[in-house]
Amino acid sequence: MRCVNIAVFLAGLLMGGTVYGANLQPADFPSLISSLRIPTPLTFCGERVMLENQEVRARMEKELLLSLWNRPQVILWLKRGSKYLPLMEKMLKENNVPDDLKFVAIVESALRPHAGSRKGAIGFWQFMPQTGRRYGLTINSRIDQRRNVFASTEAAIQYFKELYEIFGSWTLAVAAFNMGEEGLMAEILEQGTNNYYLLYLPLETQRFIFRILSVKLIFLDPAKYGFGLSKEDYYPPMEFERIQIECVRETPIRIIAQAAKTHFKVIKDLNPEIRGHYVSKGSHKMIIPKGASRGFHERYERYLKRFLNAQKGRIYTVKRGDNLSLIAKRFGIPLQTLVIQNRLDLSRPIHPGDRLIIFSKK
Repeated sequence: MRCVNIAVFLAGLLMGGTVYGANLQPADFPSLISSLRIPTPLTFCGERVMLENQEVRARMEKELLLSLWNRPQVILWLKRGSKYLPLMEKMLKENNVPDDLKFVAIVESALRPHAGSRKGAIGFWQFMPQTGRRYGLTINSRIDQRRNVFASTEAAIQYFKELYEIFGSWTLAVAAFNMGEEGLMAEILEQGTNNYYLLYLPLETQRFIFRILSVKLIFLDPAKYGFGLSKEDYYPPMEFERIQIECVRETPIRIIAQAAKTHFKVIKDLNPEIRGHYVSKGSHKMIIPKGASRGFHERYERYLKRFLNAQKGRIYTVKRGDNLSLIAKRFGIPLQTLVIQNRLDLSRPIHPGDRLIIFSKK
């Protein structure tokens, strides 16, 4: 009986009818076959794709079909694109590099600042730590600029430009971005060709350009592939203001949020490179909501002074036999609050004489 019910449900879904009282919108997108009629000539960064080669066309069709199959993901690409791509497009244009490079970020991270890989790549452009640092990104336990759209895009642009100088081709530059320049150069020398489409490369790199091209085709004409988003469906572009903030000591993000007349989460979302609950000592460029810069520094100084004054007289000196759980229980606060306020590492023991800040309810 259950199998019959499922069959009825699926039939109703496919026919766009009503199933058990639920009104279903009929599927209204083109056939997969028509989607594979790829417009020619197809180019990447102004360089022609060898679609006349049947093996190349097959690889292109495979990646386009795989992209179109995951329709929820494509919708998220399109919606996030309206938020982040205008920023990337502006930076690419200012640096006189091809606009098509923006599609690399979509394949790398789906435009998610916190995207990560098992190998340790992080952020919009999936930089490994050593490569990110090589191109000027700060990456440590407090700041990870791979998650910052501006800093990471600037680093990616510099890396692409350097790779283009080496290989003389944007297609090869992007392939090297994926597999490393030394590995790609070794394969070019061994195989006797510098044509990406004719090189036998690691399977991920063989797919990489075609995955990017499938994204490009969809973004150029979403409606053609059945993605009829209206203007209201897209996420709004980022609206923000930049400020320079001087932290004479580690400063809680909530103080900055208060000064910006917003919430902790908003500051964290606008500045995803900041790790944890505090901004480290020093000078920082930060993003705050549009309109919040007026009077920000005056409010910041006022809230910071109030915070520092509140800490006075709330210092607890660790005694023999103490542990964090006992201290938290004694003062009626959650253990995690004690950890956050004192930037503690639970894997490291406390010792008699250590001084802790206690914002006690007692």
